[in-house]
Amino acid sequence: MSPSSTERGQGPEWTDPDCPVARTVDLVADRWSLLVVRDAMDGARSFTEFQRRTGIARNILTDRLRKLVAHGILAQRTASTGRRQEYVLTEAGADLFPVILTLRQWGERHAFSPGEPHSVLVDRHGVPVPEVVPAGADGAPLGVETTSVRKTGH
Repeated sequence: MSPSSTERGQGPEWTDPDCPVARTVDLVADRWSLLVVRDAMDGARSFTEFQRRTGIARNILTDRLRKLVAHGILAQRTASTGRRQEYVLTEAGADLFPVILTLRQWGERHAFSPGEPHSVLVDRHGVPVPEVVPAGADGAPLGVETTSVRKTGH
């Protein structure tokens, strides 16, 4: 589920209504929302799990979960026990995996001192995930020197 037309509208809630990066930042790029998405990708489902993993205050977590559900990044469903609600990634939420992966890899390169221990993301075989390098249609690596934004007219 994606945001409704009202949520997507050209209202004042968008920092830069024409920019996909700005809209994405508006939706998920506060500190806590990205950590909730990260933990959902790692199997967290309940309010208690999210709070334990992040250390986030209950009121802030309530707000972020509500926002992520409203924008179609998480969905609420009844847990298999039938006793409580749980949160699961939607397709849109799962589509944030490359974003989380890229942030992780940037952090591995720039947020730790050489040799400082940190967690490692591994694939289903236990092998560390290789560095993500964007590539163009011709297979050549992409970077700030080889890309530009094409503005659309209204």
